[in-house]
Amino acid sequence: MADKQAKNADTGAAVAVNDPAKVRNVVLVGPSGSGKTTLTEALLAASGTVPRAGSVVDGTTVCDHDPAAVRQQRSVGLSVAPVLHQGHKINLIDTPGYADFVGELRAGLRAADAALFVVCAAEGVDAATVAVWEECAAVGMPRAVVVSRLDHHRADAMAEIAACQAAFGAGVLPLYLPAGDGLVGLITQRYFDYSAGHPPTIGEPDPADLERMAEARNELIEGIIAESEDESLMDRYLGGEEIAEETLIADLETAVARGSFHPVIPVCATSGIGLAEVLDGIVRAFPSPLEHEPPDVTTPDGAAHAALTADPAGPLAAEVVRTAVDSYVGRVSLVRVFSGTLRPERPVHVSGHGLAERGHEDHDADERVAHLYSPLGANLREVPYCVAGDLCALTKVGSAETGDTVSSPDEPLLMEPWAMPEPLLPVAVVAKTRSDEDTLARNLSRLVAGDPTLRLDRNAETSQLVLWCMGEAHADVVLSRLRAGGADVDTEPVKISLRSTFGKPAKGHGRHVKQSGGHGQFAVCDIEVEPLPRGGGFQFVDKVVGGSVPHQFIPSVEKGVRAQLERGLEGHQVVDVKVTLVDGKAHSVDSSDAAFQTAGALALREAAATGHITMLEPLEEVAIRLPDEHLGTVLGDLSSRRGRVLGTEAGEGGRTMIRAEVPATELLRYLIDLRSMTSGTATFTRRHARFEPMPEGMAVH
Repeated sequence: MADKQAKNADTGAAVAVNDPAKVRNVVLVGPSGSGKTTLTEALLAASGTVPRAGSVVDGTTVCDHDPAAVRQQRSVGLSVAPVLHQGHKINLIDTPGYADFVGELRAGLRAADAALFVVCAAEGVDAATVAVWEECAAVGMPRAVVVSRLDHHRADAMAEIAACQAAFGAGVLPLYLPAGDGLVGLITQRYFDYSAGHPPTIGEPDPADLERMAEARNELIEGIIAESEDESLMDRYLGGEEIAEETLIADLETAVARGSFHPVIPVCATSGIGLAEVLDGIVRAFPSPLEHEPPDVTTPDGAAHAALTADPAGPLAAEVVRTAVDSYVGRVSLVRVFSGTLRPERPVHVSGHGLAERGHEDHDADERVAHLYSPLGANLREVPYCVAGDLCALTKVGSAETGDTVSSPDEPLLMEPWAMPEPLLPVAVVAKTRSDEDTLARNLSRLVAGDPTLRLDRNAETSQLVLWCMGEAHADVVLSRLRAGGADVDTEPVKISLRSTFGKPAKGHGRHVKQSGGHGQFAVCDIEVEPLPRGGGFQFVDKVVGGSVPHQFIPSVEKGVRAQLERGLEGHQVVDVKVTLVDGKAHSVDSSDAAFQTAGALALREAAATGHITMLEPLEEVAIRLPDEHLGTVLGDLSSRRGRVLGTEAGEGGRTMIRAEVPATELLRYLIDLRSMTSGTATFTRRHARFEPMPEGMAVH
């Protein structure tokens, strides 16, 4: 695979940009199968970056270099492919379209200044793509739409454009429409003929095409004029005046950069149709990093810091947006520089805070950057510097993890990490042999460092190593990477941490008496145990009279009882009980703290043997957001899972929020089942609520 990739990519020297105004960072967004990677490959070939376009099916594309991506024939990670066009460096950020890899998409959105939504001409627009569109709209990110795969046997470009307008809302209008072997520009009314491939031959369109496109052209011009700052344009246009092309194009580019207008361009990557128009549109209409306000920064200790700008001479502030481990060069950190200039052979400060709950402990370290690279998929091409607004790759920066801030040791800074999706599918892994355990531990630390959507849970109660993943495809990639790293691992059923409590009052007698020469051990205690309400915790009461248990040993009995509660009965921790010490015996010589601890534990075990022990299971509070048409199906499924619906809330866009309480044992594969029930349109969150008694007769694991 590495040989294939090397043959398909130009690994020569990359161009280092001096001016942020000459940089465009564009993230490609769209569902799996929409053609993002194929479009990227076609743009690389059209710009001369690679000699010929690779194939997703053959596993020869620049961006899908991961073995899992080649095997699944879909992107599983973010990849950067820079192209040069009209003196500008365009960093194409190809992202996965499958829901399991939404973390990679979020990283791409963080690194980009604009988004190119790629939708297939035969597929419509799915709910996940609409959700990302709305996410971009919320932060004002400029967007354009590419209707791809015009050569699909079911392709209908006009229907797809209408679907985009319905799904994405106002401001979505085509700039070009398909005609023959090319496109007709609705503003210029020129024909771009791709019958001989890229670049197109420009000529006059067929009059019949102009006639059928007249309505679309009028709608486009009115849409552009409505966004213009020249309020007289609309009156002049409605009065019959022909507005100059230069004026329309200038207003169009301004509206796109502001994020209020979203052009649609039909494209066929295999024949080259639309490639020139996409590249021109990115350079002319998408904003440079100078127009994108960098994220807020503080000092690592939380003190305020002045806002940054994309100034190459400003303080250094960059962010690790992706971390990968290469078998030859080690850890590779993809970095977006927001301020300052990153140079090789210079010290940097690496700071990561705010992701402790994901297994990323807060850390600060000074490192030395030996080399800088411009990434082209898996290939690294050395560059002498990386200015504000550009992307680059660092190698062998051992402390850098995804989401970390890279700054100057003289002025260390910290960016708040972007919102990470919550992994909801648990997978328990176990090393096949003892020799695999060390390899597994090393590989896991690398994977967690690079993937904030992967959470590692070492569950001491169940003695399991649980990986929380984004879905089955994500889990498959994680397991394949563990095995590729030399760890032979298996999966096993996930165990739920249960609790136990006393179902009714009980009494226990603890007697610990031993004599083996010298000082012996003597302690006797009698206790009464009664259940407390859920969440009542543990209470210890001393009702000893007459000094039968000396005062100094009463805390010892409590300590022994507490230790046994923690160890559990039948392997499950005991909660919500009140223990009363009522009597006991002591010896003036042989009694000790240790002896009474042991007696307290024995008394609790005897009380459990004679009393009724109730098993408790964790109850999760679940919030499910879904389209209204799936409401009945999901409510019925929750009932079958012993769920208790707390209420529903109507939301925007024909969606409803369900709030319910569901036993954790019923949620192990809920992510997969919910996606299946709702065709991938529903999302949910969960948090621990409390423990409740399990139904009688349920199997306890």
